[in-house]
Amino acid sequence: MTAKSAKPKDNAASRWLSYRPEIKVLDCTIRDGGLMNNHHFDDAIVKTVYDTCVAAGIDYMEVGYKASRQGIKQGEHGCWKYCREEDLRRIVGENPTGLKLAVMADAERCDYHEDIPPKKESVLDLIRVATYINQIPTALDMVKDAHDKGYETTVNLMAASTVPDRELNEGLEMLATSEAKAIYVVDSFGALYSEQVHYLVKKYLHYCKPTGKEVGVHMHNNLQLAYANTIEGIVMGANFLDATMAGLGRGAGNCPMELLIGFLHNPKYDLRPVLDCVQNHVEPMRQRLLWGYDLPYLLTGLLNQHPRAAIRFKEAELKGEKGDILRFYDTVTEQE
Repeated sequence: MTAKSAKPKDNAASRWLSYRPEIKVLDCTIRDGGLMNNHHFDDAIVKTVYDTCVAAGIDYMEVGYKASRQGIKQGEHGCWKYCREEDLRRIVGENPTGLKLAVMADAERCDYHEDIPPKKESVLDLIRVATYINQIPTALDMVKDAHDKGYETTVNLMAASTVPDRELNEGLEMLATSEAKAIYVVDSFGALYSEQVHYLVKKYLHYCKPTGKEVGVHMHNNLQLAYANTIEGIVMGANFLDATMAGLGRGAGNCPMELLIGFLHNPKYDLRPVLDCVQNHVEPMRQRLLWGYDLPYLLTGLLNQHPRAAIRFKEAELKGEKGDILRFYDTVTEQE
């Protein structure tokens, strides 16, 4: 028997290091990365990420948003802000693959009754509803609407690090009765440490498991903990895992797909296509999009703040304005 096929010893470490077939990996490179360029990805890079997800055996690809088109300025956002059916089909055709396609719809920012067609008319498979704690009634209606149209549904409960425990319990109790197949712990500000992820995933499981729901994790990298926190979520029993190629995503970015695929002991996933995509297609965009760990993102993460101030700091640098990190520190700490 070779080392590769040897059965691991039955201990606690081997049980969570061994692959779990119930785990689902979702790539959100284009959706989360679109927050760094107003969703102006050209077709070639979207098709490359799609082909990579297919070749790598990834379960879901989130192509972008379903956002309201009322009052938009022509050209302000790329087409992946809206994910119209004609744009999706231009990339994937009828999607004759095992890869499922997803979009995110923000509560109170999507005309979901009109903009999300019945599943039989769409190549999409999954509608991911993103909601803050105070928007849960709207989110529940969005989940039901998508479910009744024939889609799989999940809920991303945003900014978990800012929600008081009692309110979180009440919100999870409401979401547990919904049609969603998974509820996500979302570290919107990249502020969570492993102990907090441990606590939150355990809490979410308490509400989700009795109603047959899974728990997911979506981590940001302000403190360079997105990967570690994703592993913590896996250890605790989260089975829906978000990641992006080279960590491309808003601000400090996300858990890198190459790290996650390398960690999972599941023979269905193939690291090689991911490495090719990262090296030849995603990394060349870094100098232009400026995502990833950096001091401004570190500070907003430490302070549990939205990274918008850090994004403005980085955008000014891109225009040639030299920033002063000490002045930035003084500015953001004054807000506390």
